[in-house]
Amino acid sequence: MIGAHRRLCQLLTVWRRGPNTSLSIRTVSSASSAPDPLDIHKKKLFLWFSHLPKEEKQFGGSFRPETMHVDPLILERREEERSGLLNSPFQSSSPSSPPMTVEQLFHHTDAWTPDLGMNVLLYGAVGSGKDTVVRKLVLDWCCGTTLTQFKLLLPFSCKDLSQLSKAASLREIVGRKYLHLRNHPLLSGNEDQAKEVLFLFNGMEKMHLDFRIGSTELCSDPGEALPAAGVVVNLLRKYLLPEASILVTTRLSALDRIPSKYVSRYAQICGFSDPDHQRAYFSSRLLQQTGMNASNREAEVLVEQLYLNIQKKGQLAAACFLPSYCWLACATLHFLHFTSTQAPVCTLTGIYTSFLTLNFGGEVLDSKTGKSVLSQEQHISLMLYVVRTLGKLAFDGVTYKRRIFSERELEQWIGGKTKTDEELRLLAIFQTDVLNFFLEPCLENDKHLSELGEDDDRWYVFAVPAMQEYLAALYVVLGENKSALELLSKEFSAAIGQASDDVNALFNILSKFIPLRIFAVFNLLKLFPKFFEKISRHNKGKIAWTMTAAMFRLEDSNNDDVLEQVEQNLLGSHGPAPQKYSKGRPFELYPIFMGGLLHYGNRVLLQQLGCNIQSSTVAQITRTLRKYLVKELSKPLPPDEQMDLLVLLYEIQNPRLTAEVLSSIRSICLASVCMTSLKCFILSSVLSCTNTSYCLDKLDLSSCLLNHGLLQMLWPALKRVRQLNLQFNSLGPDSSILLRDLLIEPKASVSSLQLCGNPLQGSGCSSLLEALPENQTLQHLSLVHTSLGDHGAQLLATRLQQLSGLQELNVAYNNIGDEAAVALVEACRDHLNIHTVHLYLNSLSDAGKKSLCVRGENKKKKGQRVRVLASVTEGSDISEEWHPILSMIQENASTWDSKHVKDQLEVFLRDLEWGRQQQPSFWKRLHFRKVERGVRKIMQMVEEDTASKGNTK
Repeated sequence: MIGAHRRLCQLLTVWRRGPNTSLSIRTVSSASSAPDPLDIHKKKLFLWFSHLPKEEKQFGGSFRPETMHVDPLILERREEERSGLLNSPFQSSSPSSPPMTVEQLFHHTDAWTPDLGMNVLLYGAVGSGKDTVVRKLVLDWCCGTTLTQFKLLLPFSCKDLSQLSKAASLREIVGRKYLHLRNHPLLSGNEDQAKEVLFLFNGMEKMHLDFRIGSTELCSDPGEALPAAGVVVNLLRKYLLPEASILVTTRLSALDRIPSKYVSRYAQICGFSDPDHQRAYFSSRLLQQTGMNASNREAEVLVEQLYLNIQKKGQLAAACFLPSYCWLACATLHFLHFTSTQAPVCTLTGIYTSFLTLNFGGEVLDSKTGKSVLSQEQHISLMLYVVRTLGKLAFDGVTYKRRIFSERELEQWIGGKTKTDEELRLLAIFQTDVLNFFLEPCLENDKHLSELGEDDDRWYVFAVPAMQEYLAALYVVLGENKSALELLSKEFSAAIGQASDDVNALFNILSKFIPLRIFAVFNLLKLFPKFFEKISRHNKGKIAWTMTAAMFRLEDSNNDDVLEQVEQNLLGSHGPAPQKYSKGRPFELYPIFMGGLLHYGNRVLLQQLGCNIQSSTVAQITRTLRKYLVKELSKPLPPDEQMDLLVLLYEIQNPRLTAEVLSSIRSICLASVCMTSLKCFILSSVLSCTNTSYCLDKLDLSSCLLNHGLLQMLWPALKRVRQLNLQFNSLGPDSSILLRDLLIEPKASVSSLQLCGNPLQGSGCSSLLEALPENQTLQHLSLVHTSLGDHGAQLLATRLQQLSGLQELNVAYNNIGDEAAVALVEACRDHLNIHTVHLYLNSLSDAGKKSLCVRGENKKKKGQRVRVLASVTEGSDISEEWHPILSMIQENASTWDSKHVKDQLEVFLRDLEWGRQQQPSFWKRLHFRKVERGVRKIMQMVEEDTASKGNTK
């Protein structure tokens, strides 16, 4: 297939260069060099069907049609089987017929008439892959790899044909779309030339076909003008070009629109029947990062984890039975793990909106089957119908924290209020085509289901948990969640508004004869529309309040951030299985989606779906949301909640709102949040919305699994921070170069830099120290446990004078010996501003510790002394700095090497015991005992932590 694609591309190149050939060649063989219309047709078809939706291009620049396709399962169905709904692979038995290929669809059947072409009806549920199969079929035919028995393939969109208002003949319809095929002999109807023609009508459910003779007259002339539906009906009847073959694709609800006597073969697209097909699909989307070995390795791990989760045969496996949900899973994982600064801005809400646009874009719900409908107002947007039914169900589930619904509840929420025959017909179409796309039978936790209700009742869940929260958010933002007062007020306001002009005219006439004050009471009618506006404005404010309340629920404060939850839903939990369907299961994506739906790009896509969110509504919600967010931010928030807030601001994509909210924030703590490329990009993007003078007092990114690549993505954010905490990450010598650039950046104002627990090593320290001469803002520098060694400490001592603003230096736990420590303390002593240096947990002898305290005195400047924190004792006395030393060790002991920490603590205990024995004072011995208890407490904590890690392994 790839080789054929390349040959066709070469032909296209030669064809494009055709007009530049020499004039002599053209004149000599002008007649013989005329391009064949069929060759032109193949080239143009290939160009048209090679074009991919922009949603597909997010998977990488090397993403091509021939690498994206994975064949879904296609089964031949007998006439009595054709109405069967698509079942989950875990609930169905083995297929009654072997799988088919597209080529086999046109193999002759036993009932085939030799002089007639075949009519094949290919049907499937929403999202089962019909459009993808059609695209692959056309491309393969253009490349000459399938259906080679047909010289001419004519694809048509039934949606486009249904929009034709004037009658036209078959040749006119073909010539209008394919100008190069106008008057082609294959379509003349002479002899049996049409046997080499294949018509492809995609999406027949969007076209109203009537096979009754009284409604659609018979026609055998390709030149006779008929309505577009009449042309298609006569082709299927085999009155028009009977030798031609026809492939029709449709949904389940439209199967009966073509009588079975006009169908040669029924075939059903059944999606991906086994995990191997799904794995191939995941690989085709995620393994497209050519030239990026690290990304490819990460993508391979993601595909493997996704595949393992699919093999558990849970709800995700049932959802990925449909290729559309495989696309959603891949798009979400690509968003979570491969976000880059060069790619277009993408949001989670945008992915779900694009997902619905791909499956339901521009579709309406219409039950008219016998004639075309002239007025578009008679149709209802299919997506709007979904919001008003399933969106209401989803909102009820979010409100009461429920993810599973009984069959009785579905009947109540979706079909409980239907009254007319027309509503029942619409409901039947909706249940057949759409309902199974969003909901599926619950496969998990049967014990919990039995506790909820009767055992014989069937239970359903949304195919993807996040889809429930998205539909609930869309239901609220569209204003469908109206109170009874607002619904009544709206009806009264509309009625009064329509009659207000006539009433005013009548009052003006009567007031000439009767005193006006008699009619003063009627002027109250004019106030009612204003009253309705106030109610409506209050409802918009309520939406903002709902968003904020759902965002900062106290019971969700200890959960992982929302992006972690999304990933866990796709890849599964690693470790002990979480409690499923617990009473307090979080719905933290719900407010995130509500914010994302306010973004202009998403509103444009939703408008194509028939869901219109007015700009005035967005303005009112945004204005009120800012007040609520600023109020909530006055309270302390856990790190994961702060990450959720950043995600919300990113999803909204409103720089002005973001800047106003961040103006009330002076510190951001994301400690222990597992930072990814996406989270780093979000943090940088959100902080970039503020003005140039904005600066955070503190940014805590300790224990966030940062590496050099993630630090690069954080560069715009780091320039807006004064106190930067990067402790306990994986920042090596290469990251030191980036930190050096940060310290010499003119726009940066870093005053405190904590790098504890990063493997900078001596080379990294050397790179970092290159910035010292040009930096005037750094006051506190922490290099604890960064593998400096004696060389790094000596180098730091020689360059310390160049950093004139430094006040505190922490180089504890760096394997520094006596000589290097003495040199460093002497450099600190001679420094103008340094008042404290930390040297504990280093390889210092007893004599070295004593000499460090003495060398801290500056003999040239009396009264100036550098605090040297080397041990909890100074000779036979307790060190004045024993408390900060133990506090620092206690805070970080769990992340340091437990053996080294225990050895140093034992040295402290020996020093304390010796010093206590030298003290004659009873009160001083009590003081020694107090410090000893603190050291033993830390040692016990280290031992317990070591034991718990051993048990985990």
